[in-house]
Amino acid sequence: MSTQRTCVVTGATSGIGTEIARGLAASGARVVLACRDVARAERVRADIARTTHNDALDVLPVDLASQASIRRFAGEVRRRYDRLDVLVNDAAVLTKKREIGPDGIELTWATNVLAYHLTARLLSDLLEASAPARIVNVASCLAEGLDLADVEWRARRFDGVKAYAQSKQADRMLTWALARRLKGRGVTANAVHPGCVASGITRHHGIGGRLVWLSYKAFGRSAGAGADTAVYVATSPILERVTGRFFTDRCDEPCPYADSRQNDELWELCERMTAAPRSTGPEAVAHP
Repeated sequence: MSTQRTCVVTGATSGIGTEIARGLAASGARVVLACRDVARAERVRADIARTTHNDALDVLPVDLASQASIRRFAGEVRRRYDRLDVLVNDAAVLTKKREIGPDGIELTWATNVLAYHLTARLLSDLLEASAPARIVNVASCLAEGLDLADVEWRARRFDGVKAYAQSKQADRMLTWALARRLKGRGVTANAVHPGCVASGITRHHGIGGRLVWLSYKAFGRSAGAGADTAVYVATSPILERVTGRFFTDRCDEPCPYADSRQNDELWELCERMTAAPRSTGPEAVAHP
C-alpha cells in the first residue's frame, strides 16, 4: 500500500482551487484535480508540476452539477487509489439568472451544496480506511439567507449573490453535521473562509458584480493567499484531531449556524435530494 498522501481537490482548474492543489502538491502529496474541463486541467496540472517539482498529479473528469457524474468520479477514485487522505470541496458557481442543472436542480444549489455533500458521502469510507484523514469545505463569510423550504428559489425572485450566500451558509452547516457523524472515525471535517479574492466568480455579474471584482482585484488578496488557510487546515499536524470548526486566516473562529437541529434538517434534505441517481448513465458506486 502506498504511503504517499492522496488528496482530491474539486474546482482545481482556476483561482483558489488551483492554488490549493499547488499547495498540497508542494507538500509532497499526490493530488487529484477533479474538473469538468479536462484540457484546461491538463494545462493546470503541467503548471503545478513545473512550479512544485511534483509530478504526482492526476486529472479526473467530473461534472459536479450531475449526481451521476459524481458517482462515476467516486468510483474511479476508489478504483485508482488505495487511500484518500484529504478531500477539499472547493468548486462553486455564481449565476446571474436562475439556471437548472442536468438533474433538474437549481445550478447553484446542485454545485455548491449537493456536490459537497454527495462527494464527501461517497468517499467517506475510503477516507475512514485511510485515517487520520480530513475533509475541508471551502465556505465563506458571505453566508446568509438559507431557506430550507425554498433552497432552489422556486418561490422567491432569484438573486445570484443571495443564492451563492445561501449555498455557503449551507456548506458551513453541512460541515458541522458531517463532523458530528464522523466523530470517532478518524476523519475530521472543517470549513474555511478564503478571504476576499479576485477569483473572477463575480466578474460577469453586471455592474455591481464587476465593481466587486475590481475592488477585490485592487485591494483583496491573491488566489494563493486565499488558498493558504485551506492548505493549512488540510496539512497542519496540530489540526489532526480538530473537527467541526471554521477557519479564516489560519485562525479557529466561533462556529456560525451551529444549531444542531437546523443542521440536521439540512442534512436530511440533502440526503433526500441525493438519495437516488437523477442523471442518466451507469452508476459506479452505490450511495453509502
